[in-house]
Amino acid sequence: MKKIFLSLAALALVASVYSCRETTEVKVDETAESIETETENALDNTGDAIDDAVDATGDAMEDAGDAIEDAAEDTKDAVEDATDGQ
Repeated sequence: MKKIFLSLAALALVASVYSCRETTEVKVDETAESIETETENALDNTGDAIDDAVDATGDAMEDAGDAIEDAAEDTKDAVEDATDGQ
């Protein structure tokens, strides 16, 4: 009887270890998929932020160019006014 009881206990232990291993494998797979999805989302967000920064930089460069042109025109007009158009 003792041998049967110990054999059943050993069998239950093996079954529980095997069951936990399968559960762990499933959790590892789910975690890997979750990390992959989060990484893809982070990369997409980073790409969007870079695109926005490039657009903002381009707009700032255009505005700076316009300001320089306006300043040059104002300077030209001021010089003409100072020299009475000579």
